[in-house]
Amino acid sequence: MNDSVTHLQALIDNIGTIIRGKPQEIKYVVTALLAKGHILLEDNPGAGKTVLAKTLAQSISEGTIDFHSANGGVAFKRIQFTPDLLPMDLIGSYIFDESKKDFVFKKGPLFTHVLLADEINRASPKVQSALLECMAENQISSGDTTFPLDQFFFTMATQNPIEMEGTYPLPAAQLDRFFMKITFGYVSEEVEFDIYSNYLTINNGKNTVKQVLAYKEIIHLQQEAENVYIHPELVKGIVRIVRGTRHHQEIALGSSTRGGITFIKCLKAWALVNQRDYVIEDDLRDLAQPVLHHRLVFRNREASRTALQQIVDLEVNKLAKMGIQTKA
Repeated sequence: MNDSVTHLQALIDNIGTIIRGKPQEIKYVVTALLAKGHILLEDNPGAGKTVLAKTLAQSISEGTIDFHSANGGVAFKRIQFTPDLLPMDLIGSYIFDESKKDFVFKKGPLFTHVLLADEINRASPKVQSALLECMAENQISSGDTTFPLDQFFFTMATQNPIEMEGTYPLPAAQLDRFFMKITFGYVSEEVEFDIYSNYLTINNGKNTVKQVLAYKEIIHLQQEAENVYIHPELVKGIVRIVRGTRHHQEIALGSSTRGGITFIKCLKAWALVNQRDYVIEDDLRDLAQPVLHHRLVFRNREASRTALQQIVDLEVNKLAKMGIQTKA
């Protein structure tokens, strides 16, 4: 393992100084970043979703000249999605420059490194779709011009499961662009006491968060994640899991092939986050819910809690009995 991989734990621990009691959720976020994907956080207000995105950006030192951040970390932008938001508020627009006597493009907040799309389901479908090209192709089109986004570009979107009046549920195509969807949940009583006792330090994260990884190291780690070894039998297991979601009697719409590819990408990144250069059977169980669940349409609420887990448990137990040598 190289130094960048060992520094990953420092990144997780650094974020954990602000986001208390959520090491697994922090690992999920870092996994989505290393897999070159995006993540959707769904939870009640006040769970720390916004602070998590900001802390991640502050923990990584800036390494490009395109964007600049006041705190020295990679560039961070937050967009509060509202019903009256327009696509141009995200993308940017052409304005007339008196000195040049011509129209010039003024970039919007999507031109950043870490983007927090807050309460994404409160914006209209037209605005939601403005994110689609960015997340899928890492570029923005305006008129006849296409602007490439920075290769670091990472979207963390949030939505609240309550107060659904006046919201626009994310369509399947938009949900499918998110590599993972996770919920935070409430912390334990002990952790909540710790938060209350140290809220001044936590709120002053701008001055307490250290920069533990560089921009170039993250890009390198994304490449390293692609090289993580996954045994062919595990890939066959993923195929059976994905196809199993399409034929389960309690699942109306199963996972797509793109969902299966995303699963593999996330499994490789998850292995790296856990200091391994190979995927093991238990990784499939750890990631199936956050990677696949939001891509499925279930016939009822009870099925949404159990159907996918049944498919995954059956397959992982089968792989474990085979005694696969998961290392390369």
